[in-house]
Amino acid sequence: MQDGDSVAVIKDLKIKGSSGVIKMGTKAKNIRVLDPEYVVDGHDIDCKLDGFGAMKLKSSVVKKL
Repeated sequence: MQDGDSVAVIKDLKIKGSSGVIKMGTKAKNIRVLDPEYVVDGHDIDCKLDGFGAMKLKSSVVKKL
């Protein structure tokens, strides 16, 4: 994956601190892959999810579109 790619979530994700759930298939456009020094707990993708806003995700829970 590279900066600017579009990805989709491959499994349902619970949002920490909220009762919301990110459903499988939710799309994130124009992702940004973080430098290793900014990775926290394995969350290495910075993106905006449709309907949820800015969020950091792990590359293991997304696939490239």
